[in-house]
Amino acid sequence: MASEPERLGGDQFVVSWSAGRADLAARHLQRRCLLNDALATLSCLFVGTGIVALLVSFHLPLGWDFVASVTLSLALMFALVIYALPAHPHRRFGYANLVTAFRASLVSLTFATVICFESLAATDIALWTLVGVVLFALALDGVDGYLARRYSQESNFGARFDMEVDALLILVLSLAAALLDKAGLWVLLIGLMRYGFVATGWVWPRLNGELPPSFRRKLVCVLQIAGLCIILVPFVTPPYSTAIAAAALSALVYSFAVDILFLLRRPVET
Repeated sequence: MASEPERLGGDQFVVSWSAGRADLAARHLQRRCLLNDALATLSCLFVGTGIVALLVSFHLPLGWDFVASVTLSLALMFALVIYALPAHPHRRFGYANLVTAFRASLVSLTFATVICFESLAATDIALWTLVGVVLFALALDGVDGYLARRYSQESNFGARFDMEVDALLILVLSLAAALLDKAGLWVLLIGLMRYGFVATGWVWPRLNGELPPSFRRKLVCVLQIAGLCIILVPFVTPPYSTAIAAAALSALVYSFAVDILFLLRRPVET
């Protein structure tokens, strides 16, 4: 009777089986390295952002609720990143995702400032600082993409991470515009529209289809953030701030309408 390896392919089977086990072990090790790298990166950013929030609370009329808002919002964002990390195909977290995570830290600081600074509208220095932080975050928006291409670390995970940070920043800025009476409550539609689109996709699966890359979509995103930044400038008041917000919302509605029509016109897969 032939031995088991011979019946199953002889020495070739032994070699392929050993290679398969080695490959599987290598993949597990790679995932462990990725997780450790991501945890180290995000932990450093989390601690650093917490220290910045603590220092800011000492120099501005902000209480412990500001520090708590920064840490809780950032902890939630980073927890979602770790949850989605298995979709990242590379061994390391990467420079591009590091920049995006840093932008997430800036968004958490912006969010906490907007909801905790009761005298924000009456403090020009705070408003200018807020605008400066947002503009810095906007300037970094193109850096992560460049780094991903430069070091061959492009991935759907990184693109999604970048998109979610942008969406959250737009929501925070639209909330600030509403709280500062720069426009009516309808300005919140700028920040909520993307989340409404995602929620609609849960009940209307055709909207979950994949969209092709679009310069128009990226341009409209940048225009939303830039327009909301201009609205926050102290001397930009209604009706000018209202007009800017209306123009930004109109551009966003147009962009979403184009994408929705594209998805609805696609043939249904059977």
